[in-house]
Amino acid sequence: LVPLVESGGGSVQAGGSLRLSCAAAGWMLSGMGWFRQGQGKEREGVAGIDADGRISYAASVKSRFIISKDNAQNTLHLQMNSLKSEDTAQYYCLADLGDWPEQFLKTTAQRNGDWGQGTQVTVFA
Repeated sequence: LVPLVESGGGSVQAGGSLRLSCAAAGWMLSGMGWFRQGQGKEREGVAGIDADGRISYAASVKSRFIISKDNAQNTLHLQMNSLKSEDTAQYYCLADLGDWPEQFLKTTAQRNGDWGQGTQVTVFA
């Protein structure tokens, strides 16, 4: 696993928005993705993008979250809109995930290893 340094988490009211970022210098040409793990829940892949620009989202966040790369800033973002209480989780950003994000979101979520610090997102009613 190649964990990156995340930022941008916090507490927000349901229906609000947050933007997560991770420093991705040196990894911008690799597959990268966002994962999350809520309290008592299994880790899941949220959004991924590969080197060819293919993007995949978990069904639970599709149409609400947007993953993007800022090539000028060497940063990966996750724009989260219309947040729900079930989005509350620790969010992690990983790089070097390969191609086909639909696949690597599923397989990577099950892997053990160093996931890094993550950033906490809390959505309250």
